[in-house]
Amino acid sequence: MKNISIIFLLFLISCGSPKNEEQKKQAQDKKIETDIDKIVGIANIEPAGKILPLTSEINGIITEILVKANDTVRAGQTIMMLDYKVESAQLSQAKSKLNTQQAVINSAQANVSSLEVRLANAKSNFDRNQNLFNGGAATQQTLDDSRFQFQQLQKDIQASQATIAQQQGRLSELQSDVNYYQTLVDRKLIKAPTNGKILSIDTKIGASITNNSTLGDFAPAGNLIAITEIDELFANKIKIGQNAHIRPQGTTEILGKGKVIFTAPYLKKKSLFADKAENLEDRRIREIHVELEKNDNILIGSRLECVIFIK
Repeated sequence: MKNISIIFLLFLISCGSPKNEEQKKQAQDKKIETDIDKIVGIANIEPAGKILPLTSEINGIITEILVKANDTVRAGQTIMMLDYKVESAQLSQAKSKLNTQQAVINSAQANVSSLEVRLANAKSNFDRNQNLFNGGAATQQTLDDSRFQFQQLQKDIQASQATIAQQQGRLSELQSDVNYYQTLVDRKLIKAPTNGKILSIDTKIGASITNNSTLGDFAPAGNLIAITEIDELFANKIKIGQNAHIRPQGTTEILGKGKVIFTAPYLKKKSLFADKAENLEDRRIREIHVELEKNDNILIGSRLECVIFIK
């Protein structure tokens, strides 16, 4: 019986109490936290402006694809075209009406110019007849005729100017029609949202698309961002401005360097890199963004190690 008691006592000593085990773990964690000068996390590489889907404002059929994957494009550059034959015909018709209306206005303005020349001549005749009449060298009828001609031309010019104003109002309406149909045509052109690079084209000529269709992926121009997660044990050690570099997992080769530009204000339960939504991490994590200085040898979407120097 005595031997059994001794064995049981030794068993308790060897196992230790749960409280002692927890204290031991906390001491180990504290020692680790004190000794480290850098923290390593798994990072995903993304553009600073995030990967954007290429979409169309309206439904249609793809008739042209003007770019391919890895092409660099400018903001507003046309990258795909939808069928716009109907809209193009409407635009041409509206432009034709606009040009016709402009020709009518030009003709009316030329007529006013002609009337103004005749008015100047009529005024000269009227002034001359007035002088002759005052000197007794012209009859009242001659003076009245010249006055009537002068006044009639004044009225003709006023009427022509009123007509021109009306025609110019009509011109504005036709210009609005042209602008409207031009907008319809422009909506058939799928353009780059900003400067950047085409990552993929996920459609083909002849495909029927809707405004919900994803036609490809686009990366805005700018530096890349390494998005990493840091365990809650070290989360408070990360500060904006700390130096960092990225490397392939399990190696010491440096692919790029950068600085911490964002630290999440809260801890998350779920890892960014979990394969399933229900796959939760035992510990909480803090999301960290590192802006990289050199992007030449780094592929968007790469999963790399991010080393952050905290001392």
